[in-house]
Amino acid sequence: MNEAVMPSMKAPEAAKAPGVYADLGDLMRLRFKTGGINLLPRHTTNSVLSGRHASRLRGRGLNFEEIRRYLPGDDIRQMDWKVTARTKRPHVRVYTEERGRDVLLVVDQRLGMFFGSKANFKSVTAAEVAAMVAWRVIASKDRISAIVFGDADLTIVPGGGSVAQVMRILGAILERNHALGIDRGIVAGPAMLNASLGRAERMVKHDALVVVVSDGRGSDEETNGILSRIAAHNDVAVAMIYDPLEVELPAAGPRVFASGDLQLEVDTSASALRRGFQEDFQQRLARAKRFLLQREVPLFPVRTDDDAVKQIRRLLGQRVER
Repeated sequence: MNEAVMPSMKAPEAAKAPGVYADLGDLMRLRFKTGGINLLPRHTTNSVLSGRHASRLRGRGLNFEEIRRYLPGDDIRQMDWKVTARTKRPHVRVYTEERGRDVLLVVDQRLGMFFGSKANFKSVTAAEVAAMVAWRVIASKDRISAIVFGDADLTIVPGGGSVAQVMRILGAILERNHALGIDRGIVAGPAMLNASLGRAERMVKHDALVVVVSDGRGSDEETNGILSRIAAHNDVAVAMIYDPLEVELPAAGPRVFASGDLQLEVDTSASALRRGFQEDFQQRLARAKRFLLQREVPLFPVRTDDDAVKQIRRLLGQRVER
């Protein structure tokens, strides 16, 4: 497996295919559409990001530094009354703000993401979700790095906290996004999901936030093990990108489905087939939710046929099923 470090903020030329390929201008404009969305907020007890059955996502807080004599101008709300009473002299508790949080984006741009039935391809929606995260992170004065992976290798964008850093991340995403195509000799690489998560595990140590944006193809027991180890010392959030055609197969009669050199003809009008197709997706989604919630990792299912910003807003305010 090859790894590349993204040194430049230059993005590839935008492809003229809305919904099929991501556009730099669209990703940049998301900066002004995500105000109020916070990955590290103080949510209500009913939020999907609070409570022991959801995420431990922690915002920037305060570290206790010392107790010292009161000085004119000190905030009396920080008065330590026990020490004051014991010493007969006013004392205050001094705090320092925690350092900016490290956030790591893991973005899937494999050939399997190059699919969509209505508005966007999954690869485009994944790019939009990743852009939203990146813009909000720097707005919160935190640092962000990224792993963008395809079917054969991955790109690492080292950490930073500026607009230029977001542009570097968007450039890495767009480069892989515009390289996708069914006629470009790409060989599907399901193992790259675990390879990228393994690289993420080596990059983060503790108290970071890891955001995974993928359709989850290629996940297995090894995936669960890596995510468990990351979540033991960090916060993790998973945006699962899916297309409505993956949820419900329409009754369109005999159709030929292709994957690489393989082709399969099926009668989509068969009710048993459509029912089994839908049940398979729901079972995969339920298994993923159950596994992630046990590790206090929130799962955000994001559809390709709906506005990504609106979906994230809804999901962040969603009530938790206890």
